[in-house]
Amino acid sequence: MDRTETLAELVAQNPARAIAMDQLGLDYCCGGNERFDAACARSGLDPDAVAAQLDSAPVLDDTHACAEMTITELLAHLLVAHHAYLHEELTALDVLAAKVAGVHAERHPELHHVHELITLITEDLEPHLMKEERVLFPAIQRLTEGAAEFPFGSINNPIRMMGIEHERAGDLLERLRDATHRYEPPSDGCASYRALYERLAFLDHDTRLHIFEENHLLFPKASAIEAGSVAGSPE
Repeated sequence: MDRTETLAELVAQNPARAIAMDQLGLDYCCGGNERFDAACARSGLDPDAVAAQLDSAPVLDDTHACAEMTITELLAHLLVAHHAYLHEELTALDVLAAKVAGVHAERHPELHHVHELITLITEDLEPHLMKEERVLFPAIQRLTEGAAEFPFGSINNPIRMMGIEHERAGDLLERLRDATHRYEPPSDGCASYRALYERLAFLDHDTRLHIFEENHLLFPKASAIEAGSVAGSPE
């Protein structure tokens, strides 16, 4: 493993490394452009131990190699694997969080904050997903088919806005991690309490991987196509 590579580059080589980075608190999605050695130093982590953990991550088969997908394949993957999951899970988590808070908040008042954060994440992500599904993703697909003009100008304009919204989502997930003590339920937590925290941990991981795939795979490919079209256009 090349320790001068960025966190995003290391995850692109093997997506299974994302799980280890989540556990270590290394931000490979919104902070994916940071070099591995710098990220370890900033987080106070032993780079040798982290590198060994990342190198031991199982190599996923080709069906999960998003870095090798075409833009059309990547768009379909994002919609099926991530968008559909969020549309269904966010509503269900809000209901479950309210139920758990209703039973346990007297002893664990932080559950009110957890429920509030889930509501904020839902309010943040649902309109974000719709913008991608109705505007940005169709525009990127049209870009691959030769389109060169869009009502919003350069494809980089909505990409930039989605990047800002990704950072906001990442901040909310970080607050959720803190509020749940990294999704560790208390010893007196019932089955619903434990299920909530397990599902929140998966939501955190899946959303970070989702943001990584857009920020570091889809968006650069779309920008490169547009840049190539502009460079190849006649004077």
